[in-house]
Amino acid sequence: MSITLPDYYFRVRENGAFVFRVNTENRQRPLELNQIAAVNIRNGEVKPQGAYELTDADHAAIDAWMEERKATLEARDLDDILRSIDHLNLTAHWAQTRATPEALEQVTDALLLAMHDLRTVLVRKKADRLKQG
Repeated sequence: MSITLPDYYFRVRENGAFVFRVNTENRQRPLELNQIAAVNIRNGEVKPQGAYELTDADHAAIDAWMEERKATLEARDLDDILRSIDHLNLTAHWAQTRATPEALEQVTDALLLAMHDLRTVLVRKKADRLKQG
């Protein structure tokens, strides 16, 4: 059985990743991961590790990972919002069918404020889109 490992490994962190070069040259020793850079996905900054100079191949792999990662994060954001819609529907059903007066008292103000804030933002953004289009 032959296992082909990638040339790079990206250890994801909150703002991006640490980039490692996968060293498989010496099969007699354990796999080596040599850190070559740190990536900040928010501002696109790539910092080489120590004195390491990134090659064109390194830059290409990092750029490809950043594009893929941004797409993944955008898809997750949208999925989270769609789940929020489901949660709002479930919350409405709970409030109508199962909530006790005490439970409603505990959550009503916070929910109303959050929904008002969300509605205000959505209406403003919708008006902006209508003005532009």
